[in-house]
Amino acid sequence: MSAAQEQIRRLTVADVARMHADGERIAMLTAYDFPTAQILDEAGIPLLLVGDSLAQVMLGYDSTVRVSLDEMLHHTRAVARGTKRALVIGDMPFLTYSDPKTALTSAGRFMRDGAQAVKIEGGQRSARIVEALNRAGVPVMGHIGWTPQSQGTLGGKVKVQGKTRSNARQLLSDAFALQEAGAFSIVLELVPEQLAAAITERLSIPTIGIGAGAGCSGQVQVITDLLGLGDFKPRHARAYADLRGTIRAAAEAWAKDVAAGTFPGPAESVQMSDEVLAEALGRSPLDRADDSAQLTSIPLDRDL
Repeated sequence: MSAAQEQIRRLTVADVARMHADGERIAMLTAYDFPTAQILDEAGIPLLLVGDSLAQVMLGYDSTVRVSLDEMLHHTRAVARGTKRALVIGDMPFLTYSDPKTALTSAGRFMRDGAQAVKIEGGQRSARIVEALNRAGVPVMGHIGWTPQSQGTLGGKVKVQGKTRSNARQLLSDAFALQEAGAFSIVLELVPEQLAAAITERLSIPTIGIGAGAGCSGQVQVITDLLGLGDFKPRHARAYADLRGTIRAAAEAWAKDVAAGTFPGPAESVQMSDEVLAEALGRSPLDRADDSAQLTSIPLDRDL
């Protein structure tokens, strides 16, 4: 085995802790399929989240609560197969961690299907779930601030959390509760930059921000936002490509070539021997002389 091959190994939560201790900013992207996971793994992205955001950006649902555990596991398996180095985190969907027993069953399926950790939403209310999973050997990433699965109880409309004194203190309490319960990191979503920085400074585990400013230990983006694939751009996202435009232009150009008869061309076509074709179509002298070999069920040129 070459030295390069020996260096490739799957990252663990211990590596995440080391990165945090070394002051390294941690990058995390969502991934939902095999080819994208391969590319992101090759790019060196250390954390890949199979987010329940796939409900909307990949499956066309109107809410993250629509996605099922089986659908999440289907995509987790694809991402796991596409990676060799990245830590794959499975996002536990709505009502799959409502109590410790249910959470352990759901998390066990994620781990058996290739995830190395799971993510759950909620602070103090989810601490006992985090503790139960941690005791069972399942690494857990927490998620506080705007929690999409709780959209109904947060007023329905996507909005920043923690802007009032009481809400800010609640987020601080939530963060400490998750850390105390054993979470290895916490996603802070749609939290004021100053509050997110204050939470990060007070924790010993890393925070991963999305719409929470630059003071977090790391950042996460939804891959479709990063690549410019969606038709909606959140304020907190930055597109680094316009793949929606690129894909549309490519599809339109291909359709024009089909209509014009210029696709496929010689480079995209396969040739066969003229002699073999003549024999297959009954054009050879031997075919014309041997009437007994005629296959009446196949229309051959000799019969025309």
